[in-house]
Amino acid sequence: MIDLHCHSTASDGVLPPADVVAKAASLGLRAIALTDHDTTAGLAEAREAGLRLGVEVVGGCEFSVAVPWGEMHLLAYFIEPGDAAIEAFLTEARSDRSRRARDMVTRLVGLGVKISSEDVLRESGGAAIGRPHVARALQRLGHVTSVQQAFDRYIGRGRPAFVEKQLPSLSAVADLVHARGGVVSAAHLKSFGTVANLGPLKEQGLDAVETRHPSHTGDYLATITDAAMSLDLARSGGSDWHGESDAAGTHAALGSQQVPDEWLGLLRARCPGSAGPH
Repeated sequence: MIDLHCHSTASDGVLPPADVVAKAASLGLRAIALTDHDTTAGLAEAREAGLRLGVEVVGGCEFSVAVPWGEMHLLAYFIEPGDAAIEAFLTEARSDRSRRARDMVTRLVGLGVKISSEDVLRESGGAAIGRPHVARALQRLGHVTSVQQAFDRYIGRGRPAFVEKQLPSLSAVADLVHARGGVVSAAHLKSFGTVANLGPLKEQGLDAVETRHPSHTGDYLATITDAAMSLDLARSGGSDWHGESDAAGTHAALGSQQVPDEWLGLLRARCPGSAGPH
């Protein structure tokens, strides 16, 4: 089995990249994709550990893009760290993440919550900042009892301290990734994973869809799988693992989604320049 969606301390996971790979090895996983948010900074360390432990580490990244219903996360596979164009794009995305975190802190302070940007930076440790870092700071400071409560009370969508991202188009990210020989997959779509929604996204460059994810009920899984098959989109899947101690939202145990090994080969066949289908 493999896991094509997991995170490290390079973004909002709780374990360093090498430790993520060590965990995968201990579970008997043959391959993982390290898909940190808006950064490839953990890939070199993860791959070094993978070579040592016998785990293939697929170069990945989780982007955020604009779609008709709002924000969608887009997993890129088979990209390499250090590519100038990708790194420039990700630098801009991380800058917006920092802006967003500052704005959330400002809103929290306006609500009477004692928190500072330095508290959030302490949680991120220099990594790409995400809402989980704000949530962990709120928990550490005693304002909430759990990360999930921070989302539910303050920083989840529709809550008083939520702040929107500045989002690129799907086609902009797909073009960037395709030009470097990679593919892109829509992540954890839940009720949005329909033929009507995915058809236009395929025209914009979507190659695959994450069917197996902790947030997908049996009905969601069936609907998204049917849509993928109807539109000739490849399938992906993963746990969205952030670490055993980070139980926020819909993250699950590493390797828990039973993603078959052959899916990785089918995804690779979609890469520009491969002999597989496009």
